[in-house]
Amino acid sequence: MKNTRCSGRKVVPKWILIISICSFVFGMFFTNRVWDPLDSDGKDNDLLGAIHKSDEAIRSLGNSISKLRMELPGAQSSLEKGYHGNLQANKTISEKDMRRKKAFVVIGINTAFSSRRRRDSVRETWMPRGEKLIQLEKEKGIVVRFIIGHSVTSKSILDRAIDSEESQHKDFLRLEHVEGYHELTAKTKTFFATAFANWDAKFYAKVDDDVHVNLGMLASTLDRHRSKPRNVSGKQKQAMCALLRSTGVAVVFADPWKESKKFTRNAAKKV
Repeated sequence: MKNTRCSGRKVVPKWILIISICSFVFGMFFTNRVWDPLDSDGKDNDLLGAIHKSDEAIRSLGNSISKLRMELPGAQSSLEKGYHGNLQANKTISEKDMRRKKAFVVIGINTAFSSRRRRDSVRETWMPRGEKLIQLEKEKGIVVRFIIGHSVTSKSILDRAIDSEESQHKDFLRLEHVEGYHELTAKTKTFFATAFANWDAKFYAKVDDDVHVNLGMLASTLDRHRSKPRNVSGKQKQAMCALLRSTGVAVVFADPWKESKKFTRNAAKKV
């Protein structure tokens, strides 16, 4: 009887151990079965989120590309306009430079509507006429022109008289200027601007129609000043010097005292 009881007591712990091990194994198996779907669902959610973000990025990129495609023709058109505009501007500047004739000196003879006799006197003395005037320009680079504007009334008798004289002698330079005794300084300014626009000369000179000029002596004198850029000679009004300086030209007088306010520079004078 004792042996039977003892063997029964020994069997119980073994079964408990076996049951515990089976429970543990079953628990682990069940836990893995439960958590695997959860992990799989989490991974799927992360993957779906990444795909969603990628779709949004692709759509945003597509919208940006579409917007750029819409803006590109306008930008290209603006660039082409700017490019062609610059080309046209450079072409215009180049054409203007090509139109400017080379010369050594351009001499403008200030005259008025009523000064026909003075002009004839100049033509008969020191100013060449016809073919000789053209020859002087080609061989010596000396350009001589009577300078005159127009009357207050367009195409008046005075203007027509000058037109007739010009057709005969071909020695006028017409200015965009209304003639008047009190506008002589403005006329001189207009002459220099017009002469510069038409001739690329080393020197520009202005004289009155009652002054007789020795062209040979003048050319020799100016030739000695070739190496002196921006040289101003004669009586010059302050406004004329201000005009030159406003265009970036440095006006330097040989005599410092000529810069003084006491020195009157008058572009309305004879030379």
